[in-house]
Amino acid sequence: MPVNETFATYSDWLYRSALGVYFFAILLYGVEQAFSRAPRKAEALVGAGGPDILADAPKSELTRAERIGRMGAAMTVLGAVLHLGSLVMRGLSAGRAPWGNMYEYMSLLCLAAVVTWIVLMAKFPIRRLGVFVLTPILVLLFIGGTVLYAESAPVQPALRSYWLVIHVSVISISSGVLLIPGVTSILYLLKDGNSDRFPKLPSADVLDRMSYRTTVLAFPLFTAGIILGAIWAEAAWGRFWGWDPKETVAFVSWVVYAAYLHARATAGWRGRGAAWINIAGFALNVFNLFFINLVTSGLHSYAGL
Repeated sequence: MPVNETFATYSDWLYRSALGVYFFAILLYGVEQAFSRAPRKAEALVGAGGPDILADAPKSELTRAERIGRMGAAMTVLGAVLHLGSLVMRGLSAGRAPWGNMYEYMSLLCLAAVVTWIVLMAKFPIRRLGVFVLTPILVLLFIGGTVLYAESAPVQPALRSYWLVIHVSVISISSGVLLIPGVTSILYLLKDGNSDRFPKLPSADVLDRMSYRTTVLAFPLFTAGIILGAIWAEAAWGRFWGWDPKETVAFVSWVVYAAYLHARATAGWRGRGAAWINIAGFALNVFNLFFINLVTSGLHSYAGL
């Protein structure tokens, strides 16, 4: 099928527009983080199921920093819409699922992370953390749009399968969701043990709940992605598992996240110990994304570079 160059151009424009919008959202989050007051104790109840007093407060009672933060949240939603549009246009231009190379895979992964962040903002009083969460996502998108960029084209013959739609989408989305608890676990370690340290961060309890609930959501998806990949491997290569570098690191990551969920439910490991395990999973996730895909050679070497 010939590539539709018009749709491909629109996809690139939307991608760059999304990057610009995310950048301005980070600036707005940064203003709120810098100039807002430290959270009141009542606000900490939101993370434990209490009322969201900021959401219910009249606009006249919001500070200027809070209004700017809300603008940042709105810009994030706009960026996500443009980001989604870029993926849709890329898929239409090539007539296939738009995650057939590293550029597209990175774009889907980051979109999943942004959508996760938007959902978390609706459930927790953590909007001012947007500067910490969106910055690494923006860096990944910039790398994807420059170093990893690939022209819209048909995928390699090995990827011309309905499993591309199923397996790659599930593993990419789950990996994107898992980026968020990695960041919040790092912030948890900064906050834990001294509530007066970094006073503008949410409480350690809120950060811990965010990390745990997000990992609980992503872990079954990640598990399904690995299982679906094994089924595709049997159909394509005649074996379910061959300890290919990407398979190996994915399995180790799965073990680490399973250990985190177990540690989070164990009294002796709950807290800092569990957070360190989650950060280890985050590091493996990033390692698998870059080093395994771009440096090592194996049956999963489809970087498209």
